[in-house]
Amino acid sequence: MATNASANVIRTGGGARFVIYTLLALFCIYYLLPLYVMVVNSLKPLSEIQAGGMMSLPHEWTLAPWRSAWSTAQIGVAATGLKPYFLNSILMVVPAVAISTVLGALNGYVLTKWRFTGDTVVFGLLLFGCFIPFQMVLIPMARMLGLMGLAGTVPGLIFVHLVYGIGFSTLYFRNYYQQFPTELVRAAMIDGAGFFTIFRRIMLPSSGPIAVVCIIWQFTNIWNDFLFGASFSDYDSQPMTVALNNLVQSSTGVKEYNVHFAGAIMAALPTLIVYIVAGRYFVRGLMAGSVKG
Repeated sequence: MATNASANVIRTGGGARFVIYTLLALFCIYYLLPLYVMVVNSLKPLSEIQAGGMMSLPHEWTLAPWRSAWSTAQIGVAATGLKPYFLNSILMVVPAVAISTVLGALNGYVLTKWRFTGDTVVFGLLLFGCFIPFQMVLIPMARMLGLMGLAGTVPGLIFVHLVYGIGFSTLYFRNYYQQFPTELVRAAMIDGAGFFTIFRRIMLPSSGPIAVVCIIWQFTNIWNDFLFGASFSDYDSQPMTVALNNLVQSSTGVKEYNVHFAGAIMAALPTLIVYIVAGRYFVRGLMAGSVKG
């Protein structure tokens, strides 16, 4: 009887797993279908797409749409491409992510291990800044960039994303450092270690998991941003997302869907690579920074 019962349990468990895996496979297919359409049609001549075969594999494989989107697409009034705007996005994202991560680590360190009067108010204001809608800061930020002489420049975009990202990075590091042993910091202070020595030699080496979370979060938000890029950049400092929009809107007459698909994949590729390479560390970092008890 016990053997039969065990066999029934195994069969029931196997059937449940089959249903779960089948549903997961269907969901994966459903969510990956748009990516399939983009990739397949970016490798087709335009004539095949116009013939109505968007779901079929290419009869003639070609990389011409990718070359066109990268270097020879018509954007605005100049025959340029996404290449210079891709570089603009790199020049914008890397400093903004690096600086906001370091400042967030410093803020989290100060707010947890060097307490001062009003520290909860400061943290509350930083946290409040995370939830201010982007549209509310457009006019004040444009005025500030004008006064600073950074309007329409890549450094101006770096400043905008840095200001908006400090609240999130501080939140991540503050919650992570909240669980860090304060006794270790006090022991270092007794041994004569100063503020930056403790931060550099004790706090930073143990901050890998939460730093990965902050970097991925900031990189994704800044790279995918369109509103700030469209509002605070000029023609020469536009990021990738704005240039992609111009690429699509600049088509007059026949829409070059294969070029548009190729451009969209180029714009999304960096964030896809980041999540594929470091996605598991993102989850681990969030769990490491969760609050106990």
